[in-house]
Amino acid sequence: MNNKTNNRLSRIDEELKKEISSIISYELKNPKITGLISVTKTKITPDFKYAKIYVSILNSKNTKETFANLKKSAGYIRTEIAKRINLRITPELIFVLDDSMKYGAKIDQILKEILPKKDD
Repeated sequence: MNNKTNNRLSRIDEELKKEISSIISYELKNPKITGLISVTKTKITPDFKYAKIYVSILNSKNTKETFANLKKSAGYIRTEIAKRINLRITPELIFVLDDSMKYGAKIDQILKEILPKKDD
């Protein structure tokens, strides 16, 4: 794959990330999707047929239920993407749970517990 193609894929990845974040934050009206959902990364295939959407879910009542309902909303999100991003093929969205933020928060908590306080 040449550099021009890579740049185009990167631009589309960024655009997808921005638009999907916006759709999830402001337009999904599913009460079963709770908590803070962040799109951490998107990766579109070179043929534009599929896009992996990495999401992080924090402060959810039920992360599994939220993720399952997010996956069920993929069709709606894809339809909205088709309206906003001018691509010949609108990719099928594959949601992947990204636990890195949750993992990072856990590490921060552990560090706070084991490191001495610096206020004396």
